[in-house]
Amino acid sequence: SLFRLKDLEVAELGDSDVHVKMLAAPINPADINMIQGTYAILSPLPAVGGNEGVGEVLEVGRCVAALKPGDRVIPAGTGLGTWRTQGVFPEDMLLKVPSDMPVLCAATLSVNPCTAYRMLTDFETLALGDSVIQNAANSGVGQAVIQIAKAFGIKTVNVVRDRPDLPKLVERLMALGADHVITEEMLRKPEMKEIFKSIPKPRLALNCVGGKSTTEMLRHLQPKGTMVTYGGMAKQPVMVPVSAFIFRDVRLRGFWMTQWRKEHAQDQESLASMMDALCQLIRRGQLAAPACTEVPLQDYKAALEASMKPFTSSKQILLL
Repeated sequence: SLFRLKDLEVAELGDSDVHVKMLAAPINPADINMIQGTYAILSPLPAVGGNEGVGEVLEVGRCVAALKPGDRVIPAGTGLGTWRTQGVFPEDMLLKVPSDMPVLCAATLSVNPCTAYRMLTDFETLALGDSVIQNAANSGVGQAVIQIAKAFGIKTVNVVRDRPDLPKLVERLMALGADHVITEEMLRKPEMKEIFKSIPKPRLALNCVGGKSTTEMLRHLQPKGTMVTYGGMAKQPVMVPVSAFIFRDVRLRGFWMTQWRKEHAQDQESLASMMDALCQLIRRGQLAAPACTEVPLQDYKAALEASMKPFTSSKQILLL
């Protein structure tokens, strides 16, 4: 195990620093990839794990104007190291969130809902009644896509892997606002035609699997549609039939939230408007936290193991 629980001194509070008491932090696939060394960002070691979470401000340096003790904050970027009870961070590495936001919503806000929001808005101009198809629909991003699309009046076709408790999962995703939930096997069945009698073929496909699932999903994309890849859980390449390019002119794009943040570092406006939109959806009850299992920090080993099991439908959240 690469992981140990350690007691560290809290750093000195500099003029532009903020002393934060962490409240909760999830374990995401990217956190695991960073630990395994297979991610595009590698923290210099020794490092604190965790890229997402929520904390409460305890104290601020004398040059800090935008935050005060009692405020709730989430990471502004990647690599903060949220799996800790307390930390001192530069002010510009934190974003303020409303204090009345439920803790689990805030703890899971900065990565998955942001990714879902950007992919739904940045690649295709979707109108009321348009549709989107996505795989790994029960992932954190997938659950956020379902809810945000529903709020925007966009239909979703949600692909999941077949599993022992499939009816329960289908029911849960339908309750979130999914229009259709299907298995990967169904993607290549004639019944798909039935689905597209009631809704238009999707203009946007969201892929975080790769391999066969992706090729099958692509078949249902409208001409000139876009497929956005944001993960590769099958660890297999994306295979595209030549005909899809020539006769249907489909577009293949990629998305990485970390890169988006980097490119928009000077553009406070677009970040603020996204966070506002997401906070409003949460306030209206249109965007909930993903299904969560809350685990005390000392049980971190069990939480890490649980997060790597196949067919997990619940996100492990460390309570700090």
